[in-house]
Amino acid sequence: MPPLGILIGGINFSDLAVTLGTDPKGAPVLLKYGAFLQTVFDFMIIAFVIFIAIKGINKLKKPPAPAADAPPPRQEVLLEEIRNLLAKRT
Repeated sequence: MPPLGILIGGINFSDLAVTLGTDPKGAPVLLKYGAFLQTVFDFMIIAFVIFIAIKGINKLKKPPAPAADAPPPRQEVLLEEIRNLLAKRT
């Protein structure tokens, strides 16, 4: 992602860490949270790009044309007939 690196100024979160102390040999004990932040940052960028791409693809799809003068379903026709017969009886 070189163009993005130039855009954000070459920031790399992977080196971020908190020193917790030293181990018995005298080496520092580090809690490296930078790799996690870098991964989250990369994921957010990729997710945003995929979201925008899918949104653009969906705009290219044509909505289905509404059915013009389609006959009503058979169930509705039968229910209307029953209603009309009941209305005549009363």
